[in-house]
Amino acid sequence: MSPLDETKEQGTQPASESAATGANVEGAAQLSASASRIASIETISESAIETISDKSSENSAGNAAPELSSEDAFKMSLWEHLVELRKRVTYAGIALFISAGVAWAFRVKILAWLLVPYERAWANVFPNTKPELQTLAPADVFVGYMQLSIVAGIIGAVPIIFYQLWAFISPGLYAKEKKFVVPFVFFSTTLFLSGVAFAYYVAFPFTFQYFLSLLGEVGNGGTILTQRPTLGDYLDFATRMILALGFVFELPLLISFLVLAGIVTTKQLFKFSRWAIILAFVLAAFITPGPEITSQVAVAGALVGLYFLSILLSMFVFKPKKRDPEEV
Repeated sequence: MSPLDETKEQGTQPASESAATGANVEGAAQLSASASRIASIETISESAIETISDKSSENSAGNAAPELSSEDAFKMSLWEHLVELRKRVTYAGIALFISAGVAWAFRVKILAWLLVPYERAWANVFPNTKPELQTLAPADVFVGYMQLSIVAGIIGAVPIIFYQLWAFISPGLYAKEKKFVVPFVFFSTTLFLSGVAFAYYVAFPFTFQYFLSLLGEVGNGGTILTQRPTLGDYLDFATRMILALGFVFELPLLISFLVLAGIVTTKQLFKFSRWAIILAFVLAAFITPGPEITSQVAVAGALVGLYFLSILLSMFVFKPKKRDPEEV
């Protein structure tokens, strides 16, 4: 080998060695970049897994013990009131069913008792004849006795019905007010039965006497106006008036509770008396079963008298006091 060739070979070796060194450095840089990318991907995956686990734990905790809002609490309270209402209605219905069953056993005597005012009024107007009640269909007698038994059952179960009403509203009252259960049941029953007695002993005789006085001979042609009501017509008239006046006589108790609760005052009741008289006649027109004026006047007069009786009771018996909010 010549000296020139040795010189060329020596110059070529450092160049190749530097190229190899550069390639190694570049490869190492690529490996380092790949490793950093893998590390970053692993970090992101771990953070994502931690986030998902945190959210799942929060959801499980929320499902285990959800916090109730005020609206949810109100809905639960309303549901409980509906359950209590169903309970009280069921008890009242059982009492009504038993009382109606007892009334069915005495249906003939109850009907005879209910016909006494009509028979007396008929005897005063037509002393030589006897009144009649017709039935137009085979089932009319059964339906009439069933209607009479239900109404008599309502009257007989009135104390229990009013007690169930008090038991339903008593949870919202104060401790001192809950002690009025016995006076409430006693006075409400007494007032209702007073309304029934008013219908039987006052409204019926006056109404029947007036209606029957309209019958008789018309003119000189020999035509006679007579009356042969059906059993259903008579029971509809009598039972509706009895129940209407029974509930109307609860007015003093209702107004007394309004005064006791501080919703109205006796002064306001006096100021409203003029309108109360007008409303009494309007309400009587809806309560009375027919267009006759006599029953309307009887019911309106009872309403007006009960309204002023309520004012007197609110003045001397029920004096509203400031209630202590700590009394529960």
